Amino acid sequence: MASRKSPVVRFCVLPLSIRSVCESGGAGLKFESSCEIGVFARLTNAYCIVPAGCADSFVSVFETELADVVPVVKASIGGTRILGRLCVGNKNGLLLPNTTTDQELQHLKDSLPDQVVVRRVDERLSALGNCIACNDHVALTNPDLNKETEEIISDVLGVEVFRQTIAGNILVGSFCAFSNKGGLVHPRTSVEDLEELSTLLQVPLVAGTVNRGSDVIAAGIAVNDWAAFCGSDTTATELSVVESVFRLRDGRPGALGADVRKSLVESCFL
Repeated sequence: MASRKSPVVRFCVLPLSIRSVCESGGAGLKFESSCEIGVFARLTNAYCIVPAGCADSFVSVFETELADVVPVVKASIGGTRILGRLCVGNKNGLLLPNTTTDQELQHLKDSLPDQVVVRRVDERLSALGNCIACNDHVALTNPDLNKETEEIISDVLGVEVFRQTIAGNILVGSFCAFSNKGGLVHPRTSVEDLEELSTLLQVPLVAGTVNRGSDVIAAGIAVNDWAAFCGSDTTATELSVVESVFRLRDGRPGALGADVRKSLVESCFL
């Protein structure tokens, strides 16, 4: 999808070598030299979850850009920091693997908005973020998830559930990312599959990459309806595709001043 020129203000945290593509920027953030932001963070239209124990400079990127509208919650799951791969959620709910401790479960229940249903799932495939991709209306799932888990997804997240693959991969949560406005999928997704998926999701889709050619889309991006945070290796071309397909020019909720910040693409190290 082609990107049109627009008076967009992008707040990017980028390596100096590609910072020139932005109207404004900041100091680079680095945590364990990883640019796979989607492995560690989970972003929805109702909340953002980041790992407890992260560097303050990393967490502050989310807090600065999101805290006026959605809470940014520090948490762990099963004592780990790979939150984005272990949990999945939307504005209606959050699903956690059975490795989540009682204390971690209660912390999330106490910290997230009251309308968000938080539930622990007894599913053999415990990396829920790898096995499920969703927005506020539809979920795609690994065909190997059990029937009870599928029913929980539908009930807690309030979505229609479809068992699917992405470019032949059963880990649908890893190889695509989509919001209520658009989505990015594995670069080898066929035209026929793109059309089928777009019909299921009722949003426009583009086959592409993040982090300088990575096809593990969800590992390199955290996105909702008005913001996208991409890994630091993401190129200017990839950023342009993200900005376009997720329709980030449409702006954020009015509380953030959509007239000034019409889109947001964050690119940062973890």
